[in-house]
Amino acid sequence: MKATIERATLLRCLSHVQSVVERRNTIPILSNVLLEAAADGMLKVMATDLDLQVVESLSAVSVESPGAITVSAHLLFDIARKLPDGSQVSLEAADNRMVVKSGRSRFSLPTLPRDDFPVIVEGDLPTSFEISAKALAELIDRTRFAISTEETRYYLNGIFLHVTDDELKAAATDGHRLARFTIPRPDGADGMPDVIVPRKAVAELRKLLDEALDTNVEIDLSASKIRFTLGGENGVVLTSKLIDGTFPDYSRVIPTGNDKLLKLDPKSFFEGVDRVATIATEKTRAVKMGLDRDKVTLSVTSPDNGTAAEELPADYSADGFEIGFNANYLKDILSQIDGDTVELHLADAGAPTLIRQDAKSPALYVLMPMRV
Repeated sequence: MKATIERATLLRCLSHVQSVVERRNTIPILSNVLLEAAADGMLKVMATDLDLQVVESLSAVSVESPGAITVSAHLLFDIARKLPDGSQVSLEAADNRMVVKSGRSRFSLPTLPRDDFPVIVEGDLPTSFEISAKALAELIDRTRFAISTEETRYYLNGIFLHVTDDELKAAATDGHRLARFTIPRPDGADGMPDVIVPRKAVAELRKLLDEALDTNVEIDLSASKIRFTLGGENGVVLTSKLIDGTFPDYSRVIPTGNDKLLKLDPKSFFEGVDRVATIATEKTRAVKMGLDRDKVTLSVTSPDNGTAAEELPADYSADGFEIGFNANYLKDILSQIDGDTVELHLADAGAPTLIRQDAKSPALYVLMPMRV
């Protein structure tokens, strides 16, 4: 195989695929990226960790001899990063080595044969629909902070996608908080199986979406695999295995009878929580909210660091009471609210609280209180 590529093109592509490759691998081939040069001048670059696979096609300056080889992903990425701007990179594979040349630089890297490289078998992906990259990015941003990192409850380690009559819903929860985002159901998504997209696939997809925000993303899926195609024919294709588990019926934890309504400015609420939480320690992450007519008093008490309190104006006319929340969880949710007001629908100090911008907002959050 021998091909020449613009350094900027190669670098952009390698930055997409190399992040899928784990830094430590017990299987050597999984540290490598597969490079496949075709006679039509296209170079295909592929990386996988056996659960997630990214394939990107790019135009080479020239392909002198077609072929395929695998080489260390992180090594090739680091080399491309350090080569001068505007240069061209020549990749030539022969005798179990790959020679990388650019200007006066020359690297000879060990390779492994193409036939050893594992490929995820997609099988049949019966559900297929398109969604704008912008909508998909927002769907991820509004929910992914609530994905659980607890390995024992592996079925919570991703974003749950499911359809109802006319909506596509995305949900994530770690047992302490729930985030749900709703968009109109795309054409072709009816009859779609309920799926859980793993955390790593969500993170890689979100990075790719940043460069394709004005395009559409094609989504194909079955009950066990999902494929995202960005940028059409010669774009990036991300294929992931889905989490094999059952996501809990989260609708049961969304409170419907919370009759105490508190309205605040989300920005000053966020900043107030952030200020009083300065003195909180790992043990006392709770911020206490004292609700009174038209005001909220935020306070934190730490045995080591003393106390902090701040009063905020608010729209509240129900009976006064106190409730505690994890300060970081509360800030995570507040940072997702774009408008001038945030609504907290409360019941009592021990019941989950519903948080949203307003009744029409596609995003909805539920936060469990803490004892304070």
